[in-house]
Amino acid sequence: MKRAERALEHLDAPVLDADREASLADVDRLNAWFGGYGLTLRAISHVLRRRRAPEVLVVVDVGGGRGHFARRLQAWARRRGLHVRVIVVDREARDVEGDALMVCADATALPLRDGAADVVTTALTLHHLEPDAAVRCLAEMRAVARGAVIVNDLWRTRLTLGLVWLATRLFTRHRFSWDDGPLSVRRSYSPAELRQLAEKAGIANLVVRRYPWLGRVIAVSA
Repeated sequence: MKRAERALEHLDAPVLDADREASLADVDRLNAWFGGYGLTLRAISHVLRRRRAPEVLVVVDVGGGRGHFARRLQAWARRRGLHVRVIVVDREARDVEGDALMVCADATALPLRDGAADVVTTALTLHHLEPDAAVRCLAEMRAVARGAVIVNDLWRTRLTLGLVWLATRLFTRHRFSWDDGPLSVRRSYSPAELRQLAEKAGIANLVVRRYPWLGRVIAVSA
């Protein structure tokens, strides 16, 4: 299935705050119910098993929206006795409940020093970027990470398209989600395309895992 280049989702354009919040709530619900958050947490856990956990684990979440994943990460860390500091970078960032630091910035120009974080993650963000911008985003993530870069995104297959179409009809509440969900699948990068983008960004050791029935790919560089 060919990638839908230069197609725009509703949330890529200026929309009313109420519409944006309702649509992001749908995304949060689907991530919680269908394992999206769990896959990123599992990837972080694998990274920590390969190296000694720092006294304070610093995680940057690129495109982290309203901090939904950040709050789950903080709860996950507390259950494991880990101290974590989460920095959410998003062009629509605003103060939310919780301890995460919210930074308003673009994914292609992270306002953080090199090596500022142990882990840099992004979920359901890379497909919003065309290839040149995606490379810049990955290069910025690589620079900020002194440890691992983790990319969680949709897998562009007909199976994923069908699963997402059904899930958005059954489990979402806002009309934007009915359009944006399937379009997100069509805009996503294949595993091979992800590797090519990563190589251009200077990431040579990307490991991509596929989860067909969740419609996801997890790419980790550590």
